[in-house]
Amino acid sequence: SSNYFGDMLKKETGKTPQEYIQEKIIEVAKDRISGTQDTVSQIAYSLGFQYPQHLSRMFKRVTGYTPNEFRSQN
Repeated sequence: SSNYFGDMLKKETGKTPQEYIQEKIIEVAKDRISGTQDTVSQIAYSLGFQYPQHLSRMFKRVTGYTPNEFRSQN
């Protein structure tokens, strides 16, 4: 069940399913931001975001940088 899955994931990783998924999305976004010339909007849409601002907000909350700040540093 979904509750069992969530409990097991929390036990193994210490993270909720939402935290785990967001972490993986940010990892992929970081790779694409630093490894391609795609725009942040293109990356956001390719990751399934309806609006690029949602990726930018989540990225800043998790990393402390906007996607463009991250790109300019790497």
